[in-house]
Amino acid sequence: MHNTVLVPIDMAHLKEGKSTIDIALQNAGESSQVILLNVIEDIPSWAAAQLPQGTIERSKQHARKELNSIAQSYSVPIEIDIRLGHTYKVILDVADEKEVDLIVIASHRPGFQDYYLGSTAAKVVRHANCSVHVVR
Repeated sequence: MHNTVLVPIDMAHLKEGKSTIDIALQNAGESSQVILLNVIEDIPSWAAAQLPQGTIERSKQHARKELNSIAQSYSVPIEIDIRLGHTYKVILDVADEKEVDLIVIASHRPGFQDYYLGSTAAKVVRHANCSVHVVR
């Protein structure tokens, strides 16, 4: 069993996110910490200036509300963490910061471009300092 399990959740793929939580809980012990992480992709300042005022804050509030709702549907305590940045980098930083020993991450079927550029899950697998369980 793992002590601290990190579950990155993409708000655009909540269905896959829910299955990753189930897998995380199966790999967690009774006293384990499970963390749901949503990363809001960092927007360059020149692009952010074109967005309506408060867009990032509204995205954070929406993510927190959705993740809290999901977390409350389980009978165990689940921590919620919302961050801003580049997704794979933030996942790796949070994993190190919280001393995570397992990341459970969903991955879509790779497209041709992913073989050259790499998906978020692939980057996490390559660079994580802990075990990574990829759910497809």
